[in-house]
Amino acid sequence: MGLGRRAAALGNYIQADLTQPLTLDWKPDVVIHAAARSSPWGALAEFRLQNVLATQNVVDFCAAQGVPKLVYISSSSVFYREEDQYGITEECPIALPFINAYAHTKYEGEEVVRQFAGDSIILRPRAVFGPHDTVLFPRILRAAREGRMAAITREGSPAVGDLIFVDSLCDYILRAALLPGLTGAINLTNAEPVEIEAFIANIFQKLGLPPVTRRTSRSRALMLASLTEAFYRIFRPENEPPLTRFGVGALAFSKTFDVKKCLHVLGPPSVSMENGVTRFVAWQKQALEAG
Repeated sequence: MGLGRRAAALGNYIQADLTQPLTLDWKPDVVIHAAARSSPWGALAEFRLQNVLATQNVVDFCAAQGVPKLVYISSSSVFYREEDQYGITEECPIALPFINAYAHTKYEGEEVVRQFAGDSIILRPRAVFGPHDTVLFPRILRAAREGRMAAITREGSPAVGDLIFVDSLCDYILRAALLPGLTGAINLTNAEPVEIEAFIANIFQKLGLPPVTRRTSRSRALMLASLTEAFYRIFRPENEPPLTRFGVGALAFSKTFDVKKCLHVLGPPSVSMENGVTRFVAWQKQALEAG
């Protein structure tokens, strides 16, 4: 059974608003809660409504129906700081203050899930990409096509980061849902860190986009992002700025994860990064051809 806020012509599907109490008269064996407001920008109150209250309503439904197991899709952003971070494990301290309202409310959602009396699993995927992506690459590709993309320079070695292909993530979620006795938090990546600038350049090349020639320092990019955010916060708070500190940080700071727990408990990712990139590029080309 599937549930979402949008109408969909699918079998075994229910349209529902999770910011309202769930009154469904059925008892699933496992509930997977993946719904969220995912954006680097927005009012904290809106994020709390869609990421925290919605999670509370899911937990309340599970408790009322006697659901034995709940899988919550959180985010690796609960760890993010504006600095390089290597080998992040599940036991690393949560970042305070949070990098943005999304990270803040995903962690508040985790705290709600920990109150659930049944078995609960918290999955923290890192930088999901693939077909139908609406968060990560759409912003990057839009900036490239509009001529706004710039490479960010930094001292020392290039920024590196983990990602996870969407099919690998879905398979991990299914494994976590079906594996008996599994509880606690697990970080999820494809276990193949990449040099961020080279990874993006490779995708641009495969999509026939011109290489990025403009370069700017990390400090200058963060300053411009701060000024842009301040302007939008005052004059256009309902709109996402074209440049955010979170977006700059995603390209300019290294973020890698130690996923020994994931590999031991859930096994290797089902799709390699190379295969994932091939699938993503094919989907992008098809979407462009379809208009």
